[in-house]
Amino acid sequence: MVNGVPASGKSAISHKIAGETGWQVLSLDEIKNPFLELIDDVDRPFNRLLGRASYKSIFSIIRDAAPGTTFIVDAWFGFQPTDVLKEHIAMAGITQIVELWCHAPAETIGERYRSRLENRLPGHPGASYIPELIELAQRAKPIGLGPALNIDTTQPKDAKTILDWVENAFENPEELSRTDFL
Repeated sequence: MVNGVPASGKSAISHKIAGETGWQVLSLDEIKNPFLELIDDVDRPFNRLLGRASYKSIFSIIRDAAPGTTFIVDAWFGFQPTDVLKEHIAMAGITQIVELWCHAPAETIGERYRSRLENRLPGHPGASYIPELIELAQRAKPIGLGPALNIDTTQPKDAKTILDWVENAFENPEELSRTDFL
């Protein structure tokens, strides 16, 4: 699970890891965006509904994949109650999880979001969301359903270092509650 609030650097980390491993990235926005391209006048409540459906779709894809398949799931997991995530994990038959917690200073996240506004599809929250996002970034935290690696995305990260951590976390499941920092 590559987790973090919007504009926290999840997609960059996800694609860096995918480039090294060949693992499939399942991104909440990549699942939701085709609907936003086709549906006009998506307001915030409908955007959230599309987000919940896309979230469930990710876990349905995982459920239907070949046994032993590894996925990189790129999403802000805090937008739904943890119990919903646990239900989706159980439905998908997921047996091992590691969490890559992507974060940056709240103001940096706000600026990243602002810089991406012109490239976002209609239906995503606009500039008026930035103060809410900054406040969210100040209080957001990892989900904690498995080992977590805290990644400060303001500094360059080496995919090999992250993957070495992931491999170690999978090989040492007795350390499920640990949190490491990179």
